[in-house]
Amino acid sequence: MSSEDLEKYETEMELQLYREYRDVVGLFTHVVETERRFYLANSVEVKVCGEGGEVYFDVTMSDAWVWDVYRPARFVKNVRVVTFKDVNVEELAKNELELPKDAGF
Repeated sequence: MSSEDLEKYETEMELQLYREYRDVVGLFTHVVETERRFYLANSVEVKVCGEGGEVYFDVTMSDAWVWDVYRPARFVKNVRVVTFKDVNVEELAKNELELPKDAGF
């Protein structure tokens, strides 16, 4: 497989992932962004923990969708993420979840 073929394949996978995101985003109430992944979820709990001067975040989500091109099953019943970086959690209003009708997608 040439590097051009690989790049085309990755582009197609990302486009397919975006289309899936567009189709499912209305099913979720929260957006969660960690240092490594992006999630949609209906329930999110973030605990700030500390041990020996280190601070970390313990994030628990349920009824989630994971933005990951290489993951074959993106819907997950329960997710637990432990990270030393900040976690961004946003609750979405339903009108924020709708894409413009003339978006061209």
